[in-house]
Amino acid sequence: MPLFALGINHRTAPLAVREQLVFQPTDVGRALHALLRVPEVSEAAILSTCNRTEVYCSLAAGATVAPLSEWLAHYHGVTSEHLNAHLYQHPQQAAIRHMFRVASGLDSMVLGEPQILGQMKQAARLADEAGTLGTTLGKLFQRTFAVAKEVRSTTAIGANIVSMAAAAVHLSGRIFDQRAGLNILFIGAGEMVELCIAHFAAQGPKRITIANRTVAHAAALASRFSHHNIDTVALTEVDARLAEYDIVVSCTASPLPILGLGMVERALKTRRHRPMVMVDLAVPRDIETEVSALDDIFLYTLDDLGQLVESGLEARQDAVIDAEKIISAGVEGFEHWLQARDSVPTIRVLRERAEHARVQALDTAMKQLARGDDPARVLDALSQSLTNKLLHGPTQALSSANGDERGKISALITQIYQLQSDERADK
Repeated sequence: MPLFALGINHRTAPLAVREQLVFQPTDVGRALHALLRVPEVSEAAILSTCNRTEVYCSLAAGATVAPLSEWLAHYHGVTSEHLNAHLYQHPQQAAIRHMFRVASGLDSMVLGEPQILGQMKQAARLADEAGTLGTTLGKLFQRTFAVAKEVRSTTAIGANIVSMAAAAVHLSGRIFDQRAGLNILFIGAGEMVELCIAHFAAQGPKRITIANRTVAHAAALASRFSHHNIDTVALTEVDARLAEYDIVVSCTASPLPILGLGMVERALKTRRHRPMVMVDLAVPRDIETEVSALDDIFLYTLDDLGQLVESGLEARQDAVIDAEKIISAGVEGFEHWLQARDSVPTIRVLRERAEHARVQALDTAMKQLARGDDPARVLDALSQSLTNKLLHGPTQALSSANGDERGKISALITQIYQLQSDERADK
């Protein structure tokens, strides 16, 4: 029963395309039931985040992935041509490796970020609740989480600072020991701001505000963090409200500064010179350089954050080598489990046949004992009967084989019955 993974992510598709393929958590169950109506699909799970949408499936033998991509395109109302330009497809071994790498943070926008593991656990839970998580996918998710845990606990993949967003959080910590209880303003609604919100939101701030020229774009971004206290304002309101915020992160495409010296001075006066951390991630800059000279302003630019990121990336890249070794071992182990499962029907038939021979021999022996035959002779006959029946198949196969086939069968019998080990033990 082959495994397949297919989808799009931040590397293969821009945000405008990723938005078209998002599955809301409340819609995943319905989507999974629809997916199982595709004839080739026997098990399915869906992972959908702001950076990726992926479908994991167990398919019937001989099935192709084409119906899956067609279903995904049809479900979201896009053309197959539009989707296929951004779609990646991973069969069996590649699918297993891909899931292990995703859960371990090796395929994320931010190398080693931990949030994706929780999102994968949610995908497994939703599939389980929908009844589409069978034995194969269920076992694969279990192994995926185990591999990710080992990567996290035995390598430095999650250590150090490797993103501008994480660096911004770190630098703000130099001024505010605790981000909990602070008010944070984000200016802009692009991907960098979204990533920063995710990092700062994890610190438990009192309030987050998103300011943007187009308020609808700010509202759309805020909706992705609905479990946090987030509001939106128009960019024109920033001047009047700037004093409310302890941390300001700005990243727009404006050709001119958004925050000028005069605006910040007025905010500081209203705040009675309580400190403010400002992070300017824009090129060209959103915050006038003169602002950095103000006593109660701690302004960090891309260059400041870049120094932290560069040192962190070097450390994490070393950890990737160790992580990939763990993942390779995990892939090999899961493929061994899959191969063992393929042998289950043969093992079952073999055991059934052996049990039938045992019952027949025992029935004969019980009848002989009932009529008063010598128990020692009965037991001897029982053992000989079982031996002959169990060895009849391999003996007949070896006797009737010719040429190379006989050599192969002989080698196989030697391996199965460990005859070489027995010969060495006799010596």
